[in-house]
Amino acid sequence: MQPKRVEPFLSVDEYLEGELSSEVRHEYVDGEVYAMVGASDRHGLITLNLAGVLSRRLPDRCQVFMADMKVRIQTAERDIFYYPDVLVSCDPADRERYYRERPGLVVEVLSPHTERLDRFEKFLFYRQLDSLAEYVLVAQDFRQLEVYRRTEQWQATKYTEGTVPLRSVDLEVTLDAIYRRTGR
Repeated sequence: MQPKRVEPFLSVDEYLEGELSSEVRHEYVDGEVYAMVGASDRHGLITLNLAGVLSRRLPDRCQVFMADMKVRIQTAERDIFYYPDVLVSCDPADRERYYRERPGLVVEVLSPHTERLDRFEKFLFYRQLDSLAEYVLVAQDFRQLEVYRRTEQWQATKYTEGTVPLRSVDLEVTLDAIYRRTGR
């Protein structure tokens, strides 16, 4: 299911205040608020597996979040808050309590209902973050990671076996570790 618009236009402050007491997470796009839908078991396991590997292996200066930390994308024209499945910020100045503005790595686990949003709309906005070095899309129904790396143009590499280099955080992760206990 696509996220559903649930509120009239809200200010950023109203949105952030509402998220503190809401039982449902919402994404925010220029004053419009969209309820987040639940995830499958496989989606949750992949997210947990990847976040766990990153958290264990990255230095303490890096913070790894899964699902509940927002990324804010703010430009002269736009103000957007997304909840990526996994995000990593190693910037010591990026310590806002309820969101991050300078992640180096963002991961979205694809589902049939959100793939188009993750692949196109979110990537269009995430890549406006100067700090973002890699954007990773993880398939949940088969073993595949697409890693988009910032160069002069964003370059995509697909991985279906073996090891995936995550250059933004200077480590490698195996597909076996990412898909552990998922049946994939």
